[in-house]
Amino acid sequence: MPLLKHQLKHLKTLTHNLKPVIMIGQNGVTDNILKELEIALDFHELVKIKIAGENKASCASVIEQLINTSSAETVQKIGKTLTLYRRNREKPKIELPKK
Repeated sequence: MPLLKHQLKHLKTLTHNLKPVIMIGQNGVTDNILKELEIALDFHELVKIKIAGENKASCASVIEQLINTSSAETVQKIGKTLTLYRRNREKPKIELPKK
């Protein structure tokens, strides 16, 4: 289910205080990175990711790969920082506004 505008706005306010949980280096997206992303999304629901890369094209391809493999919603993309959200169905931590 896609997030509504007011829900995205709420998540963006929560994003400001977050530190990056996952750092993607020169090796790009590896299986270990994807496993860590799954664990982080299950535990935190809202995850900030820092991407090291020299050009925008490689950074954009990494972002696209992370979004597709994690089935998460993009909350924010600023430069080389990406924030993803995926609700934990069993134990949700973040209460999204209804209206």
